[in-house]
Amino acid sequence: MDDVLYDGKGQPVAYIEVDGERIVYFWNGHAVAYFFGDRVYGWNGNHIGWYAEGVLYDTHGQRVGSIGDKCPRALQATRVKSAKHARSAKFARKPEYERPAYRSHYSEQDFGEFLMEGATAAVSAS
Repeated sequence: MDDVLYDGKGQPVAYIEVDGERIVYFWNGHAVAYFFGDRVYGWNGNHIGWYAEGVLYDTHGQRVGSIGDKCPRALQATRVKSAKHARSAKFARKPEYERPAYRSHYSEQDFGEFLMEGATAAVSAS
């Protein structure tokens, strides 16, 4: 079963699909990130954060998104998934950041923008 990823306001932004590996997709079918252990890498090879106990953290240790059980607000209805776009080859992983202490508060950065940091040029969030 796929896990829906919500921002700190309870809005569904993306979902995780397990297909041999855990891949993050926008609702429009674009793959934007994947998990490598507890690290989150963008499709472009950039290390964009960490995933721990259902919460995505940015490189500063601030929360940017989570699964529903970890979201602090009421959850909004999920969108219908579009057909998946063909995935391009993932770029080579770039060096990871040093893991900061995880914080309980949310980053001011929009969760969709956070995920776009790892997207390739051909991807859009909508």
